Amino acid sequence: MAKKTFRCKIVTPTASLVDDEVTYASVPAWDGLFGVLPGRAPLLARLGTGELRLAFPDSSKGEGGERSFLIDGGFVQMAGDSLTILAERAAAAETLNATEAASQLKAAEAKTVPAGTPDSQAARERINREKAAARAAMKIAASSKGI
Repeated sequence: MAKKTFRCKIVTPTASLVDDEVTYASVPAWDGLFGVLPGRAPLLARLGTGELRLAFPDSSKGEGGERSFLIDGGFVQMAGDSLTILAERAAAAETLNATEAASQLKAAEAKTVPAGTPDSQAARERINREKAAARAAMKIAASSKGI
């Protein structure tokens, strides 16, 4: 009989957010979303900015369910029966605040790259990434509250 779960770990530079069995993961890669089920072939990918969704199995602790996280950069690896997400930044949906995210978006939209900046392309990319993270946080916060 095929295994129905796999181990999922989410680690940031400052915390370990998840280390549990899951039945499915929807991962925001740099070039789009991909899904992970038990038995997936090995994989190494760059993470993008967006919503990571994890589905948990029913257990002796109670009914399973789904949790969402804001992921912003890093890498993901599937090896054997273990999915490891090394994120530059990650936050559980329940900790996100749509009002704060809207303020962060407004601040990012107000930023400009001064003329003569040595690496203006990298500065523009940082600003665009801040905007994308704020938009994703707003969306995840709104959907986790049922709005």
